[in-house]
Amino acid sequence: MTGCLLASALGTFDWIIIGVYFAILFGITWWVIIKSKDTTADYFLAGRNLGWFVIGAAIFTSNIGSEHVVGLAGSGCTDGVAMAHYELHAWCLLVLGWVFVPFYMRSQVFTMPEFLERRFSEASRLVLSLISLVAYVLTKIAVGIFAGGIVFAALLPELHLNLGFATLDSFWIGSFLVIIFTGIYTVLGGLRAVAYTSTIQAIILVIGSVLVVFFGLNALGGWGQLREICGSEMFNLWKPLVPAGIEGTWAPVHQVNEAGQTIRQAWYFNDNYPWLGMLFCAPIIGLWYWCTDQYIVQRALGAPNEQQARRGSICASFFKLLPVFLFIIPGMICFALAKSGKAVAIQQTLFNEQGQLIRAESQAAFPLLVKNVLPVGVRGIVVAGLLAALMSSLAGVFNASSTLFTMDFYSKFRPKASQHKLVWMGRIATAVMVLIGLAWIPVIRGGRGLYDYLQGIQAYLAPPIFVVFFFGVFMKRLNSKGCLAALIVGFAMGIIRLAIDTPVGLLGISYTEGSFFWIMNNIFFQYYSLLIFIVCVVVMIVVSYMSEAPSYEKIRGLTYGTTMADDREKSRASWSYGDVILSVLLMVIIVAIYLYFTG
Repeated sequence: MTGCLLASALGTFDWIIIGVYFAILFGITWWVIIKSKDTTADYFLAGRNLGWFVIGAAIFTSNIGSEHVVGLAGSGCTDGVAMAHYELHAWCLLVLGWVFVPFYMRSQVFTMPEFLERRFSEASRLVLSLISLVAYVLTKIAVGIFAGGIVFAALLPELHLNLGFATLDSFWIGSFLVIIFTGIYTVLGGLRAVAYTSTIQAIILVIGSVLVVFFGLNALGGWGQLREICGSEMFNLWKPLVPAGIEGTWAPVHQVNEAGQTIRQAWYFNDNYPWLGMLFCAPIIGLWYWCTDQYIVQRALGAPNEQQARRGSICASFFKLLPVFLFIIPGMICFALAKSGKAVAIQQTLFNEQGQLIRAESQAAFPLLVKNVLPVGVRGIVVAGLLAALMSSLAGVFNASSTLFTMDFYSKFRPKASQHKLVWMGRIATAVMVLIGLAWIPVIRGGRGLYDYLQGIQAYLAPPIFVVFFFGVFMKRLNSKGCLAALIVGFAMGIIRLAIDTPVGLLGISYTEGSFFWIMNNIFFQYYSLLIFIVCVVVMIVVSYMSEAPSYEKIRGLTYGTTMADDREKSRASWSYGDVILSVLLMVIIVAIYLYFTG
């Protein structure tokens, strides 16, 4: 291999800091390997011995990954605070801690599909495992790898590697490096390595992002300058609920402007996020993600008891408030620096010769800010934070994927497999998921913005899972037939929409205006998600009530209607008034943030 060139904005001291970060990371991993036991409980759930702060940090860093470093900052650069709605879903973690943790901890399950099996049936478990694995490939794994490439491409644009038969640019080199380093400590250490390294990564990530905000605002001239340059629209979470013309292709009523362009009427946040869609669809996605997704909940399952799991969820909810200020605001700072001309290099990247913002380039807003604003030394800390976010997110999904495959599929077909064999199958499953994710990168690279892509895919796959968990816990009459029907119908609807959208994003195919495929492709994904939700609710309830009731003795403790008095007493004894006060405080902070961002 020849031709490796490196032109970097990083100084020697920056590289030393990054080297120290990796040394700490692999030092923790080595310690975990020495302490670990060759059992499924230890590898997949860290021996069910994680404390509340480690759980909170692990949940936070697993969530705060590629879609935030690249996608959310890019969204802040193009659309202001609109996407803060998703980040203010910190309250969903309170639902996890107060509503679902008691059921999960009593059942002592390894996976969310396993809980669904105990509540409904084995078939439901297998279907949900399949849906979850598909979702991880389409979103978290591929997007995480892709984001690593975006960061490297922005920080090391001239890096390339000539292999003779092909030349890899900084994007592909970055993608491969992020996978290799993350895969090493995830495969070897399991959830314990993921959880403990996440604690360090959370600290580095927060410190690094705070430094970006500080130096970014300093270069811009302060918060007042940010508000003035960005304008009230970019600071508005609550755009007026009135029809307004937006350039686009689909609308209930078509109109044409003076330039002869088709416009649409929409209740909207911006071109991709209609107001009503965000209001009703976003909570469904949020509650699915934070309360029922293996990727997140697995950290809480690693707690020794209900108290630690709940407090870990509350801790994570406070961490979750930070991305609004750690990623969206830096994206807006990057936009303001470019628009005002105070950072010429950023301006030349983000704006074309006509002075128009290039949305595709905005995905590099955060690393562009790091490269062009931060001083040497500080830059190394922030780059370490970027790598921490990318790696912790990928590590989390690698571990969740291997757990799902091993415990929900392999162990079912090989019930006599030893603990050692199950652990090794989990490691093999991780490697396979990585290869599949790599193959999916071109789809994302050719499509819309990273955050748009992620939210769209999640919106198609989340509703059926949300329905079977939430309705299953609150309505004891719902049975396995209703659950299975809702999962299959909802999953099919999501895959149909994805199959229609993907050729447009990957190959640039355009459907004939007015055709079925054209309409399906151009309906806001939030509205389609709500349609899936409504259909799944109707299907689950109708099918359940048209068939026999479940055995209430069999689902004892798995629904509110079948929870015994002693279970409720144990749950009540696990929380204190301090837990309640902190939960109320979180809600007050969320309301305050909503009130501030009113344009």
